[in-house]
Amino acid sequence: MTTEGNEIFDELCGLLAPYNTDGVDLQPETDISADLNIDSVSVMDFVMEVEDKYDIDIPLNVLSETRTMNDLVGVVRTRIEGA
Repeated sequence: MTTEGNEIFDELCGLLAPYNTDGVDLQPETDISADLNIDSVSVMDFVMEVEDKYDIDIPLNVLSETRTMNDLVGVVRTRIEGA
């Protein structure tokens, strides 16, 4: 992961902290929904926070293919670069 990717990962971990009630050690391969046991409503709340933080929109079709923290870092980077 690049320096920018690491920064985004760290920021996403901070945004995800309130939803990580089991204190799972977040890694790039962490499956956001399955490993953290987060329901779909909470996932959408988290995604809205990510969109607000980075002033981006993440389309539902892209979101449906986003499973891991690393996937989300890639989506955020792509959306930022395309903004």
